[in-house]
Amino acid sequence: MLHARWGQVERVLSAAPHRQELLVQVDGQWRRAIAFPDLVGVARPGDRVWLNTTAVDLGLGTGGWDFVIAIPGRVPPPGRGEAMKLRYTPAQVRVPAAEEALAPLPAGLAGMPVVAAELHSQVAAVLAGWHWAGGGPAAAYVMTDGGALPAAVSRLLDRLRARGWVGRVITAGQAFGGDDEAAHLASALLIARARGAALAVVAMGPGILGTGETLGHSGLDQAWTLTLAHALGGRPILVPRLSAADRRPRHRGLSHHTAGVLGVLAVPVWLALPRPLPAAAARSLSRLAAGSGVVPVQVATAAAARWWRRQAMEVVSMGRDLVADPPFFHAGLAAGILAAALARR
Repeated sequence: MLHARWGQVERVLSAAPHRQELLVQVDGQWRRAIAFPDLVGVARPGDRVWLNTTAVDLGLGTGGWDFVIAIPGRVPPPGRGEAMKLRYTPAQVRVPAAEEALAPLPAGLAGMPVVAAELHSQVAAVLAGWHWAGGGPAAAYVMTDGGALPAAVSRLLDRLRARGWVGRVITAGQAFGGDDEAAHLASALLIARARGAALAVVAMGPGILGTGETLGHSGLDQAWTLTLAHALGGRPILVPRLSAADRRPRHRGLSHHTAGVLGVLAVPVWLALPRPLPAAAARSLSRLAAGSGVVPVQVATAAAARWWRRQAMEVVSMGRDLVADPPFFHAGLAAGILAAALARR
């Protein structure tokens, strides 16, 4: 059930072209809210705004932010193109389909590495490994619709772009706001190649829908990403979700999410593993990979991790950084390093 409340904008805390962070007064209470100008127009101090407060009220995700549903009297920009995303919702948005602009798309990926990560925070680790290993700057980020749908919600993407680590953002499915809008994940991968990418890193936006069930989470998109990459002639690389610090037993060592992905994979893939690998994760992986087409590759990541720390680019996942939970981030580094090695073949 939707929780919606009226408030008044006190001030704009920060603004980017496609995202505003606001301080809003609601019934004498101060709340933080995010507005997407492409959907609701530009918010200004003094504006009356209608907020979706559901997640904050229920103590769920979004990091303590409400979202602006509408600003009375404010008209968003008309948009471009003939494709619709967030279809058949009150927030549906008009976007240009990159498939039409770039037609005909390449017939395949011609061996381009495709790294499938589960969580958005792993994208930075993959790209750090790729750059440390000399993979080059031509990397595209393909954002699926398994997490946040607006690309603009990600502060991490702003920082990756500023460093030149991401050359192109492609939003696939219902996700929107990338440099290129793709109708589907398969065409998003082909768009990455058409744009000259040497690497595609595929992951959902911030946030994940997870349950206690091994197949009940939106990170299962990894299996679909790897299957498509294989079918299109790419080199599919799986980033496992590892942790030494997660308070939930099902995510410690090798996450049950990765176990679920491995359990439904029907194509050969490279499995990037940091060296040394935590013993508990090693036991689980040896059992899951037995008899499958998964090719485990252990990669030394310590030097890359030291280099990444020197870049002064702090990235956290559920409040934990590289120091607090090394296996989580070293798995991403291993995938980026492996991708660079495969790209040079």
